Amino acid sequence: MSLRFADGDFQSAWKELDEPQLDGGWELFTETMGVQIHRLYDEETGLYEYKVFGVLAACTPELCADVYMDLAYRKQWDGYVKELHEKDFDGQKAIYWEVKYPFPLSNRDYVYMRERQDLDMDGRKIWVILAKSSTVTPCMEKSGVLRVKDYKQSVALESDGGCGTKVFMNYFDNPGGMIPPWLVNWAAKSGVPGFLTDMQKACKGYANYCQKK
Repeated sequence: MSLRFADGDFQSAWKELDEPQLDGGWELFTETMGVQIHRLYDEETGLYEYKVFGVLAACTPELCADVYMDLAYRKQWDGYVKELHEKDFDGQKAIYWEVKYPFPLSNRDYVYMRERQDLDMDGRKIWVILAKSSTVTPCMEKSGVLRVKDYKQSVALESDGGCGTKVFMNYFDNPGGMIPPWLVNWAAKSGVPGFLTDMQKACKGYANYCQKK
């Protein structure tokens, strides 16, 4: 059984570059470094879903997409990665990702599918990457590591008209366990802008990394 993304999923992701969909309870959570983060409370889980709008300076969207997709490279620039690689489960490709959490919390891991499409929409070049957790790809759970079974992310990238990239990201995961609210807030307020800053640095170093491979 294959887990596929619908064409409509890609369309709805890139359209938010033009028209952010923030009706129905979305609130501005924080704004920093030219990045706006909005959140929506999910009553079922008691957690928040996030939408991120911003610009990555001095990185082209194609380069951002290439860096985002390169798992081996991410292990070098993302300090929260404990383990990250693509696996073959019964003929299906999925990604295994273990994330470091601060002591005394347990690490989390994910098994997810993802797909990238490079779109040409009436002359506009837009890169969209979708990811969501997969239950159709069996992977043994590790002792002491909590499996995140509800995860989704969409990223849309387009030129900002100059040398940078306009970014939209929609994100939700349910990390399970008892995570203190301060850590959840820190991850959203500091973690997302920090990740985008790290992405910019990673983009600048990508050509050099590829030459050394």
